[in-house]
Amino acid sequence: MSTLETFFQEVRARFPMLQRQMNGHPFIYLDSAATAQKPDIVIDTIATFYREQYGTVHRAVYATAAIASEMYELTRRKIASFIHASSENEIIFTRGTTAGINLAAHSFGKAFVTPGSEIMITEMEHHSNIVPWQMMAEERGAKLLVVPFFDNGELDMQWLKSHLSERTKMVACTHISNALGTINPVKEICDLAHSVGAKILIDGAQSTPHMPIDVQDMDADFFVFSGHKVIGPTGVGCLYGKRELLEQIPPFEGGGDMINTVTFEKTTYNTVPLKFEAGTPMIAEVIGLGSAIDFMQSLCLEKVHAWEQELLGILLPQMQEIPGVKVLGTSKHKAAIATFSVEGIHPLDLATLLDLRGIAIRTGHLCTQPIMRHYGLSAAARASLSFYNNKADIAAFIKALHEVIAILR
Repeated sequence: MSTLETFFQEVRARFPMLQRQMNGHPFIYLDSAATAQKPDIVIDTIATFYREQYGTVHRAVYATAAIASEMYELTRRKIASFIHASSENEIIFTRGTTAGINLAAHSFGKAFVTPGSEIMITEMEHHSNIVPWQMMAEERGAKLLVVPFFDNGELDMQWLKSHLSERTKMVACTHISNALGTINPVKEICDLAHSVGAKILIDGAQSTPHMPIDVQDMDADFFVFSGHKVIGPTGVGCLYGKRELLEQIPPFEGGGDMINTVTFEKTTYNTVPLKFEAGTPMIAEVIGLGSAIDFMQSLCLEKVHAWEQELLGILLPQMQEIPGVKVLGTSKHKAAIATFSVEGIHPLDLATLLDLRGIAIRTGHLCTQPIMRHYGLSAAARASLSFYNNKADIAAFIKALHEVIAILR
C-alpha cells in the first residue's frame, strides 16, 4: 500500500457515513460532485456550538454572542487563507455557489451592464452559472455569448479569444465541469478577459474541494464555492470578490446588518463584506464550514489532487473497456469525475440496481442540459470520487457495473 493510500485510508475512518452498510452491503459513495460526506469533527463542531456556544453574531455583547461572533469571523479569515484572498474582507458568506453567482450577476449587472453589453459563458456550465446571467442579460438588455466545447470536453479557446471584445463586460466560467470533469485553463481565461477590460467569475464548486486554489494567482474578479462540497454543512458558501470591485457594486439584499444608517429618506450601507450579508446569517453552518476548512488544510490539497488522480487513472480505463459504455469528457486535464452512458440502458435503471448493491451514483441531466444535448442525451450516469474513496470502492463499482449491465441487457 502506497504512502498516499495509507494516509487517505486513515482519513476515511473519520467519516461516519462511510462506515455504514446500505442494503446489506458496505456503503460505497460515488457522488461527491453532488455533495461531500462529512467528517466527525465537522458534525461535532456544529453539535457543540448548538449545545454550548450558541448566540447571535454582530448584534450583542453577552458572552455567547461574543464567542459566536469571533468563531464566525474566524471562518472568514480561514477561507481567505484557504483560497489565498488578499483580505478576509473579500469573503462574503452566501447560501452556496448558486446564491453567490446570483449575487454577483445581479449586483455587477446593475453597476456595469448596459444595453448592447455582452456576457460570455460556456456550453459546459452548470445551470447555476447559466440562468442568473440569462436573467441579468434580459433585464439589462445585454447579449449572452456561449463558448462551445469539443467532443473531448475541452473548451474551444480560439472561439473564446475571437469573440471577446470591448463589449464584453463579464466572462463566467466553471473551473471544473461537474459533468465532464474538464479542468479549464482559468488563469489563461482570466488574462484573456482582462485584456479587453472584462471582469471574470470562476465557479469553483467542483475545484475547491479537490485542488489548491489561489484566486490572486489566477486573477479572478469573483470566485464562488459551496460549503457542502468542501465536506462542510449545507446552506452555506462563499463569494470572493476583489475589494475594489465589491466597493463599486450595490448590495443584492436589504435588511439587518448590511446597513450603516436607516431613515425613511435614505439608507446608507455597511462596509464590505457586511454590506452583502443581510439578515441573521447561517451562524452554525459558517462555524461548521470553518471546521471543514481546517480539516481540508490538514490534508494538503496537493495530496488530495494526487490521490484522486491516481484513483481516476484506475477507474477510467476499466470503464472504457466495458462494451457499450461511453464516458463523456476525455480531456487531458480532467478531475475525478466519470459521467457515462450505457448503450440501450436507461441511467435510472442502472443506478437503481447499483443502489441495491450499496453503491451511490448520480443520474439525470446533472444540472447540465446543454452538455447532455451536445452528446444527444437526455440523461446520463455519473460516478464522482473524493479523497475518502479507495481502490476497493472502484473494484466494487466495476464489478457491480458489469453485473447490472448484464441483467439489464
